[in-house]
Amino acid sequence: MANVHEPVCRLCRREGVKLFLKGEKCLGERCTFTRRNATPPGQHGLARRRRVSDYGVQLRAKQRARRVYGVLETQFRNYFDEAARRQGVTGTVLLQHLEQRLDNVVYRAGLAASRKEARQLVSHRHFAVRGRTVNVPSFQVRPGDVVTVRERSRAVEPIARSLQRAGLRPAPAWLSIVPDQFRVDIMRAPERSEMDPTIDEQLIVEYYSRR
Repeated sequence: MANVHEPVCRLCRREGVKLFLKGEKCLGERCTFTRRNATPPGQHGLARRRRVSDYGVQLRAKQRARRVYGVLETQFRNYFDEAARRQGVTGTVLLQHLEQRLDNVVYRAGLAASRKEARQLVSHRHFAVRGRTVNVPSFQVRPGDVVTVRERSRAVEPIARSLQRAGLRPAPAWLSIVPDQFRVDIMRAPERSEMDPTIDEQLIVEYYSRR
């Protein structure tokens, strides 16, 4: 993920929903979000909150999406600007750009426990796209691409561990997983129903439209 210099569990509590930023810990009893009953962080977390303005709701929607995919503000704005230039529904195109990042594909395919771990694995040159090693987590895959684990990396502990537990997190239909060949085929662009349901892309569009 992007360089986050604070406990990431606070981000889940701030957004009021699990963002699954710490992989397996988020699924167990040690999850801070669950143990603290999802209260917002800070000494006033239990205090009564004022009514949130429309702008505040839009801001939270944007921040939630940005934190889910682990991108910084400027990068997220660039994704939005690119989506606005493309044909189609801007919000859906924005999420497609985020979903088709290589680190997200590695996570979705079950080759990493979290997007943060996937980003690190990509940066360490463990994956290839169309036979060429790629170490850029934001690399955009396209329909027809084939993502493979490099032969020398197939025994790397995080990848091996994730493959053993891949069935616990089924991959979306736009990806075809071939576990015995350490291969992921990109079948098509993701549809909205296959992307994160906790993200409200229309609020994100409204947020940037008023700036």
